[in-house]
Amino acid sequence: MRQLLENGEQSAEENVSRFLTNIEAQNDTLHAFTQVYTDAALKRAAEVDQKIKAGRGGKLAGAVIGIKEAIVQRGEKATAGSRMLENFESVYDATAVRRLLDEDAIIIGRMNMDEFAMGSSTENSAFGPTRNPHDTERVPGGSSGGSAAAVAADMCHATLGSDTGGSIRQPASFCGVTGLRPTYGRVSRYGLIAYASSFDSIGPLTRTVEDAGLILEVLAGHDVHDATSSAREVEDYAQAAGQSVEGLRIGLPEEYFGDGLEAETGKLVRKRIEELEARGAIVVPLTLPHTKVAIATYYILATAEASSNLARYDGIRYGHRADQKKVAQDLAAEKKAIQDAGGDISELDSALIRLYKQSRTEGFGTEVKRRIMLGTYVLSAGYYDAYYGKAQRIRRLIQNDFIQAFNKCDVIVSPTSPGTAFRIGEKTDDPLQMYLSDIYTISANLAGIPAISVPAGKHATDGLPVGIQFMAPHFAEKQLIRAAAAVERLVRGAD
Repeated sequence: MRQLLENGEQSAEENVSRFLTNIEAQNDTLHAFTQVYTDAALKRAAEVDQKIKAGRGGKLAGAVIGIKEAIVQRGEKATAGSRMLENFESVYDATAVRRLLDEDAIIIGRMNMDEFAMGSSTENSAFGPTRNPHDTERVPGGSSGGSAAAVAADMCHATLGSDTGGSIRQPASFCGVTGLRPTYGRVSRYGLIAYASSFDSIGPLTRTVEDAGLILEVLAGHDVHDATSSAREVEDYAQAAGQSVEGLRIGLPEEYFGDGLEAETGKLVRKRIEELEARGAIVVPLTLPHTKVAIATYYILATAEASSNLARYDGIRYGHRADQKKVAQDLAAEKKAIQDAGGDISELDSALIRLYKQSRTEGFGTEVKRRIMLGTYVLSAGYYDAYYGKAQRIRRLIQNDFIQAFNKCDVIVSPTSPGTAFRIGEKTDDPLQMYLSDIYTISANLAGIPAISVPAGKHATDGLPVGIQFMAPHFAEKQLIRAAAAVERLVRGAD
């Protein structure tokens, strides 16, 4: 696309217009976009066209990108998929957004998501579910479901998502696109509405592995606004997409290919591994013994952090506020009724506490409330050591499993998800089954390592996309891109 722009065979305005046409035709059904910046995107495209003609275009000049609702942009609403922030307008740009703009990307709109990134299906959005472009009766995955669906449906070139337990990679798998979660600290979290701060990461969803590497080059690097961001040198990630896998050591953990993996999904992933081996990769059998407790560990630690992070939404400084007058009137009526009956009103909440409670009750959805309550419980007196403290120790053991494994291999391979996209409503009444859809992705977040999902092909029975995941040591994103691009070539018949 960039070459066509530079040759004058295309213009950024034409590209934006084409995407806007696609959005208009499909978004009422898919609901991938929550906001579309029609006029602003066209105006920006005209400016970028002039910069390209003058030879001053940035690294992403002309790239049309959507931004997940959890990543703030100055002057635009950032709802995080929640009624709590339905009318919240950001006064600053997230660092990731600013870096895209500095390299002349064109932001076309904002993407639907599970509320506060808590979900695996984008059914938890307060503004309605997103649907999978391959089958609109199925979910796109979550929480970055809108981001994945938009790329799959050709509504933009790429999107930004966030990944706390698999929220970039799992929807990438379900929608048949590439999704990259960088090493924790590789990309600044400044301007990402927090879910679980020690897990959260911003990354790209793209059509190709090379594009993911190119966008990562722009996003990565130290940021003075984020103390957890790394000052490590940013590498030429996109270049790694052209490298052979000959000599690449691929770890094959037995825990990721056992019970719970749907048969045809496992068969297709194994086929791609065998094809990589035929092209010179070296497959190394591995064991990651603490995998069996990864889900439990994650849902203790992440919910504890969510309980803490979401305490700020009290309806006072910003966010949804309940009707203060009605809260006061209801309290006064309740007091009078108790007093008239000769009862004790000393245990009643104050009007302020009532306002907090009512605002949070109205503003948060069911899944967010569930996770806040679980997180508050594991942090509470008498349970902190038994749950939160123990989970932190197990997190270190999980990280050690990966450190030891990477002494034997360069990347670790697994399915991205146990199966293909499930039907809308299929798992909403069974939270545990919903959580298990992230069983292969969560460990990377616990260990803080980078991981990527790339399409492995189509399922033999239902024809839906199947993703294959690669994980690598900290800051070894080039190895991920090298392996993922090799699979991409296999799927496209280019190798």
